[in-house]
Amino acid sequence: MASTTLEDEKKQSSGKRVAVVGAGVSGLAAAYKLKSRGLKVTVFEAEGRAGGKLRSVSDQGLIWDEGANTMTESEKEVRTLLDDLGLRDKQQFPISQNKRYIVRNGKPVLLPTNPIALITSHILSVQSKFHIILEPFLWKRSECSKKCDNNTHESVRGFFQRHFGKEVVDYLIDPFVAGSSAGDPDSLSAQYSFPELWNLEKRFGSIIAGAIQEKLFAKREKSEDGKSAQEKRKYRRGSFSFLNGMQTLTDTLCKELGEDNLKLESKVLSLSYVHDEKLENWSISHASKGDKHSQDSHYDAVIMTAPLCNVKEMKITRDRNLFPLDFIPEVRYMPLSIIITTFKKENVRRPLEGFGVLVPSKEGQNGLKTLGTLFSSTMFPDRAPNDLYLYTSFVGGSRNTELAKASAEDLKHIVTSDLRQLLGVEGEPTFMNHFYWSKAFPLYGRNYNAVLEAIERMEKNLPGFFYAGNHRGGLAVGKAIASGCKAADLVISYLESSSDDSCNYFFMTPDSRRPVVSDPKTRNPCYFCFVMDPRTSIEATEGETAEKEIKEDERH
Repeated sequence: MASTTLEDEKKQSSGKRVAVVGAGVSGLAAAYKLKSRGLKVTVFEAEGRAGGKLRSVSDQGLIWDEGANTMTESEKEVRTLLDDLGLRDKQQFPISQNKRYIVRNGKPVLLPTNPIALITSHILSVQSKFHIILEPFLWKRSECSKKCDNNTHESVRGFFQRHFGKEVVDYLIDPFVAGSSAGDPDSLSAQYSFPELWNLEKRFGSIIAGAIQEKLFAKREKSEDGKSAQEKRKYRRGSFSFLNGMQTLTDTLCKELGEDNLKLESKVLSLSYVHDEKLENWSISHASKGDKHSQDSHYDAVIMTAPLCNVKEMKITRDRNLFPLDFIPEVRYMPLSIIITTFKKENVRRPLEGFGVLVPSKEGQNGLKTLGTLFSSTMFPDRAPNDLYLYTSFVGGSRNTELAKASAEDLKHIVTSDLRQLLGVEGEPTFMNHFYWSKAFPLYGRNYNAVLEAIERMEKNLPGFFYAGNHRGGLAVGKAIASGCKAADLVISYLESSSDDSCNYFFMTPDSRRPVVSDPKTRNPCYFCFVMDPRTSIEATEGETAEKEIKEDERH
């Protein structure tokens, strides 16, 4: 019965056309989902390759990634995509991935993986350990709820320092945010960088107490739904990559989409929406590289995944009137250099087994300049010959934007110096490669609500226009995939609703972040056409919080 329904949906959608702007992982995931539902999809990519920040290289017997190195499958959209693409047999899980290191006093220290290990480790002082132990007793729900309301622009540093103290921020939070977003605790917004923890504080007061109660509640729900628990057990937790690197994922998506549906070196110049009773209300003007003449194509809906800095350069019109984009705020992007090095195993005196090492900014006083290093060949032994260690190091971010732009030779010296101090490497690397990202990540700064409001404004005022990507929803690969898949779901619902004369506009209401179809005259939400909730973990709403609080009360 389910397959029959899907076939019916494909028949209904077969004549409808959707444009996806941007061939990163979110755009490709969106396009794949739309094509699987029978829609005609065209993906426009200004660069000469697809894949975005997933970029794998194979050279001289080495395999490395110049973008994201691993991902997780915490999001159900990721699990579904991997199953549909048949990529399970190509997943690679790092060896000893739970062994991760933080530098303290110029030396790598194993990061504790549980509360007992934290108490017995030397990574924090006794005073900080007591601060952590007492946190559940020091914060009350009512007081923290008021703080959340009053500190919507609170930094990551301020948030975690209130709960755990300065040392925890300096030696745990600082290196974590540098390694995951190239940001720093002072610049990042707590609400948008750690939305789950932000909401735990609002609901429970204590982050630790809230996390424990959430875990207990999740276990209870699993036990009540045996099938769901059984399904989840077949997925392995933790980070993973793929055979031949992360680009295997986007290469597979491109293969499924087909060359005819993917337009590389095709820059979108303008988008025009004209309301008509028929579909194909969107016209997209695009130009190939080196071609002075642009081409126009017509579509029923658009999914935009290009960075907002690129969107601002596009001309958008609605009903032949210019739709100004001056309300889109400036987004700060983090520059990052990726340095690949190899050393003979005999020349590494203190090799470490595990995932990698992160460097707190305070360790700059000990002469360390990198953000961290991944032990690539230790995680994945097939990435280098048996007699070599392969390392992936990161330089730059908000900690040192200028250093990210340094020459390859200077960066080689910086990385070699850090690895000499941390791992005891001797001599020069036998191989070195440098790749520079001028815009590696958007910074979820303390005023990032203005960015989200701008995205919502575009979606609300441009019918059939949907935004996806890491500017909303989270920076991780899994979050970007989920964002693309949810945008595809919105397009499908929008196109299905377009056949109803009373429901021609589809947008995200600013109060609930839910997609709503509205009457074109009054623009009031038509709840008959209310569809799935696509909200992402970057911004939980008060409605969601209230729902969780009701469940919390029911537990007691």
